[in-house]
Amino acid sequence: MSTPAAMLHPELLAPDDLHSIVRDGRRLDHAEGASKPLRSRPEPQPRGAKIHGNRPIDQAEAAARFIAAPEHEKMHDERLWDLRQKRDREMHGIAEWEELRVLASAIKEHTLTHLDEYLEEFEANARSHGIHVHWARDAAEHNRIVHGILEDHGAKSLIKSKSMLTEECGFRAYMASVGIEVVETDLGERIQQLDNEDPSHVVVPAVHKLRTDVAGVFAKTIGTDPDNSDVHYLAEAQRQATRPLILAADAGMTGCNFAVAETGTFVVCTNEGNADLSANVPKLHIASIGIEKIIPRLEHLAVFVRLLSRSALGSPITQYTSHFRGPREGGEMHIVLVDNGRSARLGMAEFWTSLKCIRCGACMNTCPVYRRSGGLSYGATYSGPIGLIIDPTFNARKYSNLPFASTLNGSCSNVCPVKINIHEQIYAWRRELVKRHEVPFAKRAAMKAAGELLSHPAAYRAAIAAADTALAHLPRFVIYNGLNAWGQQREVPHPPKQTFHSWYHANRGEKA
Repeated sequence: MSTPAAMLHPELLAPDDLHSIVRDGRRLDHAEGASKPLRSRPEPQPRGAKIHGNRPIDQAEAAARFIAAPEHEKMHDERLWDLRQKRDREMHGIAEWEELRVLASAIKEHTLTHLDEYLEEFEANARSHGIHVHWARDAAEHNRIVHGILEDHGAKSLIKSKSMLTEECGFRAYMASVGIEVVETDLGERIQQLDNEDPSHVVVPAVHKLRTDVAGVFAKTIGTDPDNSDVHYLAEAQRQATRPLILAADAGMTGCNFAVAETGTFVVCTNEGNADLSANVPKLHIASIGIEKIIPRLEHLAVFVRLLSRSALGSPITQYTSHFRGPREGGEMHIVLVDNGRSARLGMAEFWTSLKCIRCGACMNTCPVYRRSGGLSYGATYSGPIGLIIDPTFNARKYSNLPFASTLNGSCSNVCPVKINIHEQIYAWRRELVKRHEVPFAKRAAMKAAGELLSHPAAYRAAIAAADTALAHLPRFVIYNGLNAWGQQREVPHPPKQTFHSWYHANRGEKA
């Protein structure tokens, strides 16, 4: 078995470090120290789902291409399962873990059912600290507001930390259209930006890439050695290329993990310190905040901080948990509170609790479909289990296939730190899409036929007997044809010698 040290750069080991933390006779390292080293051979990176306007995303087609790249599929699966395992270790290290989940869920549900009150309280307290507060009804208004702020300050360059909300708003594309340069400062986001790809995961945006993929991207964009895929070399090269852009930026932007109504402050959690750079190097700081990020009081923050990084990465806490309560001296701070469909979702009886999501990505790390198909196969800002219930609220037609990309095994709900019933909402979206006639005709016809068959026991038993006979005697090429979707990725189970019904009739029928 590989030792944790095998994953670490020699400089990080520092066995004689007097400031290291030792517990039970062992040095406590960062989360990576608990990972096994992963090795892969170079292989062309599969691209994500093909977008055709408002036509339904074909997630299965994109997933098939990802699976057909075995190095990427294996690496992606192992990386994310490693995060899931580390999350479980951290969970078992806290006796009150389930109580924390219950409390976090209750806080979120209370806040969402009193959202108007807490938003107004947050706005008033933020303004009292000298922060300018704006309200955006949708993505377009968010982008126009930010553009207006930048224009008022003559800003032509903007550095930003990772924000799924700005991805949701198509922010970078809009800024490019008005001549403003946007530079991502999160390493994963910067990789994706340089490769002209969306993030594939809400926490680790480039998790689908091999180190050789990154080496190729950097060689084309920042001039690194295409044959050097050492992660430390690549990270340092990106740092050296991006730091001058950060120091010269006219404005900075952050997202927000939690916004506290009681204090009018907001918190950003990062592992690279890039949010602090984005907020403090330029004099102008803009924060884009989804209205669901509000929590009532500062004391509630501790609950979510304990849950967030443990659920996301399996680490006790993020490296930087930065609190912002006002503009820096001589600077200016703006907050844009964004709705963009959240109010509408709040009114959906079966789906409103999806707004509790704290974007930890734990559901993605555990999902067998996501781990093996890659986040970009979903063709949406939010992928994985949480994406299956969020994306259709934006566009039910375009994302109508996504709720069917699930086994409904419930693992996502089991790991969700705020106890969203994700798998139940995925199933509910399937029903809803059928009602809206957003399911393909072939699938509707198949489900209708299955419904008729299942509602007539004698016909069902006869069909099962016929299928078992066919599976036992027909040649393989007949069984594994284009109509057998199950057999395209899996072996069809061997037919049993006896059905349960026939066994029960023979052994229990007369006694019943």
